[in-house]
Amino acid sequence: MPITQLNIRAVRNLSELSLSPSPGINIIHGPNGSGKSSVLEAIHMLGLCRSFRTNKLNHLIQTGASQCTVFAQVDAMGTGASQPLGVERNLESDCRIRYAGNNIDITTLAELLPVQVINAETFMILEGSPAVRRQFLDWGSFHSNPEFIRLWRGFRRVLKQRNSLLKYGKIEQRIRAVWDQEFISYAEQLNTLRELYIEALKPEFDVILADLLEGVSIDLSFSPGWDKKRGLDQVLNDNFERDLRQGYTSAGPQRADLRLKVDGHTAAERLSRGQKKIVVSSLKLAQGVLFYKLNSRACIYLIDDLPSELDQQHSRLFCHYLEKTASQCFITSVDKEALTGYWSDQAELRFFNIQEGAFSTQ
Repeated sequence: MPITQLNIRAVRNLSELSLSPSPGINIIHGPNGSGKSSVLEAIHMLGLCRSFRTNKLNHLIQTGASQCTVFAQVDAMGTGASQPLGVERNLESDCRIRYAGNNIDITTLAELLPVQVINAETFMILEGSPAVRRQFLDWGSFHSNPEFIRLWRGFRRVLKQRNSLLKYGKIEQRIRAVWDQEFISYAEQLNTLRELYIEALKPEFDVILADLLEGVSIDLSFSPGWDKKRGLDQVLNDNFERDLRQGYTSAGPQRADLRLKVDGHTAAERLSRGQKKIVVSSLKLAQGVLFYKLNSRACIYLIDDLPSELDQQHSRLFCHYLEKTASQCFITSVDKEALTGYWSDQAELRFFNIQEGAFSTQ
């Protein structure tokens, strides 16, 4: 169980809040504006040192406060031994992270407390830009291979340098060859890890989708961001004059995409709004199942207002699969009864009623 005790201070309307969550399903219910989503936001900050709702710290930090803090006791490795974890953000954007008495960086934090968010914006995986799908893809790649973050950072550094040279407008052939070679090396390694992740994710996704959305088959595939038939070296050479005019690199992993198709058409075009939500929910559940298989521990799910996102039948099926992932889940709902009957008798279920930023356990 990742979080055994949670303390939140000065996050939006949550002045001082503490709870002892269940290792399984935690349902946070209360009226709109009571602070339900702020609890999820605080847990997300605990795992990634940032909000999933805003980039503006003055919105996250309570009015009149100079900083916000989230502290928890976490059993990050699933050994049964909890350690203290604390994250503090101030208005100057400083982030201080302490785990087991030591300062740690954001990468280590993300490894310790893997967090999955499902909310209204999550469904942009289908309808949004490729950047949204790359973020989904890279979450999984990061948690499935320890080499991923090194390669990703190396590639971003080389891409930034290559784009700077293109913007400058004149590049000596010798210098261009050096940077292209390094670009290709990082790109191909990064691409391999992404491909391996999608290959592992696809069967998990297919099984879950078959139960949640009968009669609809989704073809899930990966586009690397360049024409692999020609090879990246040839693509970079062919695109060079255009890239020079535009001032940026037009092919490579920074253009990768995850493609979902139904009968040869994009899922975003062919599916109804409700079907899209089920497909994206299936993707997120598949990530949790695969994470558990690869790491022998579960991630944490933060699910904002589930009843408004899925109908009753699909909410029930979704909750069934969510319970099977053995994940610790925090789910918000305006109505307590909307989610009461969706769990097995074995589910470790706990309800928290929130009113104006304060909890009562039920």
